[in-house]
Amino acid sequence: MTVAENIRPHRGDTSGCVPIAEHGLIGDLRTAALVDTGGTIDWYCPARFDAPSVFASILDTDRGGAFRLTPEVPARTKQFYFPDTNILITRFFADDGVAEVQDFMPIVDDSREADRHRLIRRVLCVRGSLPFTARVAPRFDYARQSHTVHTAEGLTVFASPELSLALTSSVTTEIDGPDAVSSFKLVEGEAAVFALDRIGGAVQPRSCPLAEAEQLFDATVRYWRRWLSQSRYRGRWREMVHRSALTLKLLTYAPTGAIVAAPTTSLPEQLGGERNWDYRYVWIRDAAFCIYALLRLGFTQEAEAFVRFLSEDICLKSGPGGPLQIMYGIDGRSDIPEEILSHLRGHLGSSPVRVGNAAVDQLQLDIYGALVDSLYLYDKWGRPLASDHWDTVCELVGWVCDNWDRPDMSVWETRAGPGRFLYSRLMCWVAIERAMRIARHRGLPADMPRWSRARDDIYRRIMRSGWSPRRRAFVQREGEEVLDASVLMMPLAKFISPTDPKWLSTLDALGEELVADSLVYRYDPTVSPDGLRGEEGTFSICSFWYVEALSRAGRVDEARLAFEKMLTYANHVGLYAEEIGRTGEQIGNFPQAFTHLSLISAAFNLDRALG
Repeated sequence: MTVAENIRPHRGDTSGCVPIAEHGLIGDLRTAALVDTGGTIDWYCPARFDAPSVFASILDTDRGGAFRLTPEVPARTKQFYFPDTNILITRFFADDGVAEVQDFMPIVDDSREADRHRLIRRVLCVRGSLPFTARVAPRFDYARQSHTVHTAEGLTVFASPELSLALTSSVTTEIDGPDAVSSFKLVEGEAAVFALDRIGGAVQPRSCPLAEAEQLFDATVRYWRRWLSQSRYRGRWREMVHRSALTLKLLTYAPTGAIVAAPTTSLPEQLGGERNWDYRYVWIRDAAFCIYALLRLGFTQEAEAFVRFLSEDICLKSGPGGPLQIMYGIDGRSDIPEEILSHLRGHLGSSPVRVGNAAVDQLQLDIYGALVDSLYLYDKWGRPLASDHWDTVCELVGWVCDNWDRPDMSVWETRAGPGRFLYSRLMCWVAIERAMRIARHRGLPADMPRWSRARDDIYRRIMRSGWSPRRRAFVQREGEEVLDASVLMMPLAKFISPTDPKWLSTLDALGEELVADSLVYRYDPTVSPDGLRGEEGTFSICSFWYVEALSRAGRVDEARLAFEKMLTYANHVGLYAEEIGRTGEQIGNFPQAFTHLSLISAAFNLDRALG
């Protein structure tokens, strides 16, 4: 069990923003919340991942809103997950006592209660006595809407024009301006409960007594342990693999089966920089890779739900951008306009804060390979593809055959204009090759001669134009000599043998230029401008791809050391953001599905290589 230890000043000083890594995540398969190591919920969007926030102090400590629950005396803190669950526990160690806050969101099977989206905070004093203070300070619609506060039948109701929240508490709560506050003292064996409900429509306010909170806690433990028990993974690093699986499950939107790239927006890839994006949407690429990782562990229901999302919630379109968008809303909507919230300062002053994502209209050809590969694995390890699904695959692959040579923005979504990226060509090859495998295995109808010609043309093009004789390496795009970590997918996608001399030479070149003590940069923006100012950290999915590439190349000792080093960069509860900064800090949206799915894949393959 891993924990974080911090010294918290009197009354939980909030003059500074808590670092990204100082958080755990809780959720109910519809939305999620970040809880920092001092007991503050500083990011929460009720009901849906992509809904406007009510707590966003991680983006602006003054304006964003927060739910603080901390001792009134100086205390050391440690934070961990209740074993094999997504229930987060923050412990406080003070001179006069020890207490803990248990944070969780119940997952309710009863459809009448599913829209309540209850967030429960249970405080227990386990030794001595401790005084606590709570302040519930919602700021609706990313702190753009005002609200009223009133008490009714023992509840505190926060009402904005579009959303109402009800706070129930087992201790006395008072109104303080737009907030609700409470000061109370617990002695050994005593407990207090705070519950925050989204109300409206058929969901009416109701209290959450101590006994019900305990029942919901036990039911939530059972849910997560029952889900995790489906895992077939018995290899090394099982705790980290299972934590990653639990995290990927938390990023699932149960009503549709969509999987978000991350539950946050605008956490910076460079502190003080502009590389701040909204990741609370479904990237076809990210979600498809998630399905691969979960299928590897034996979780098939998530794959089935995602296939339903693709077939029932997403509308394929015809146009110059292709039948697929690179991302969709969690309900399948295609319109995700980008907006800058200029009234929020951003995490540690890193502006702008963005909601929505303008990259939605980019052409990224690699998504077709990621998607068809995940459907191939679903057909192999889950359920056979239905006839309608196969018709869709044929439509997508036919489009790829006609369009694989177009310039695009590729996997990193640069904003410097399109190019002919090797990674895009590689994943177009994957789309066609995996579809051919399905057709041969199932005896399904397919235009094999056409598919075969396109597949072979892509292969020859990559081997001819993607290889730099001078660099003795495969490069980022045709006609240039810039290295890019995305080519690490070449052996992972089974395009090239992991021991091919050209690949081994590429692996060495990447290690010399883009790897720093096992951490891997995507590319060097000084030699490959991406249309944005500033620098970024190492990209954690690339670091895990590097581990897997080393392992497949037979360099198992190097792979194991690189993997063990990567594990040291996880935060105290085993979570990763998108990137790692120069001094080892987590940067970018948090936690990031891309990172956790690649950890699972690297662990699985490295464990198998070690025997």
